[in-house]
Amino acid sequence: MPAEGAGATYAAAGVSIEAGDLAVELMKEWVGKTTRPEVVGGLGGFAGLFDASAFKRYERPLLATATDGVGTKVALAAAMDKHDTIGHDLVGMVVDDLVVCGAEPLFMTDYICVGKVHPERVAQIVKGIAEGCVLAGCALVGGETAEHPGLLGPDEYDVAGAGTGVVEADALLGAHRVRAGDVVIAMAASGLHSNGYSLVRHVLLSEAGWKLDRKVEEFGRTLGEELLEPTRIYSLDCLALARATEIHAFSHVTGGGLAANLARVIPEGLHARLDRGTWTPMPVFRTVAEVGRMETLEIEKTLNMGIGMVAVVPQESVDTVLAVLEDRDVEAWLLGDIVDASGDYAAGGAALYGSYAQ
Repeated sequence: MPAEGAGATYAAAGVSIEAGDLAVELMKEWVGKTTRPEVVGGLGGFAGLFDASAFKRYERPLLATATDGVGTKVALAAAMDKHDTIGHDLVGMVVDDLVVCGAEPLFMTDYICVGKVHPERVAQIVKGIAEGCVLAGCALVGGETAEHPGLLGPDEYDVAGAGTGVVEADALLGAHRVRAGDVVIAMAASGLHSNGYSLVRHVLLSEAGWKLDRKVEEFGRTLGEELLEPTRIYSLDCLALARATEIHAFSHVTGGGLAANLARVIPEGLHARLDRGTWTPMPVFRTVAEVGRMETLEIEKTLNMGIGMVAVVPQESVDTVLAVLEDRDVEAWLLGDIVDASGDYAAGGAALYGSYAQ
């Protein structure tokens, strides 16, 4: 047997149990702010518990689930040593996928993988997740922090999350409700959200050589501050619309851009006509296009161009939708309409037409 104290240790391999325990203690305050009445127990168990008896009020409850990450936006958070917003992005990417079908987000779990546990940094990440959950009306019921030395550098990390929601079967939204004559309403994005950062980093950082602390006049702040702008969370706004009036479908604009994501809720035989002339993309989108000398269709396939969520509604719901969103401080406008897929629109799906407003 080796001499006492001469053997290998987990700490020597790069993993600190003590740092992990401290990170859990630091994050408890933030997780506690996300609780809902249905949550059973607290942080620290092997699984999060949620009281499903709350579903008794549903005739036929459908559970919805979604999972996502924030892509290479984490590299910018690490480079700027600012970690309290990336969790907000994570929540937005998950819960706004849930609400598209009309589901109320109920709870989330997260997974944080780090090269080395810095307890205060992990707590800041969880703080952002908790604040996002509060904005989404859901609980953070658990998660995992994994330390992977050798796989990630000491200051590198990645985040992912999964969420669960519920919707009454009769209230399920989607392509099955969309009809010719419906109106498409856009909801403004807060910025790039959490998609297309590999492209943005390539264009602005790698090719153009811009620094994150560069002050960009068009942005009114530094490049890094613009790129870390948190993803807008629309879940409570969408649920408010569904309570207020008839909604046929929502589309969360993420990877693939506006047209491709909206096409996912357009049934065969119909086409969504989207008018570029109804809005002016925010400066960050114009900057990426100009610096990267990108064609319009190419950048539209990757970035949201300033629209983070879309609602497809019957004509009689338009005024109510716009009024509710105005009351909730969500900028919204008429983006297009749904027509039969024939003639010039025979390909179906969704497409953008015209030129952007100046």
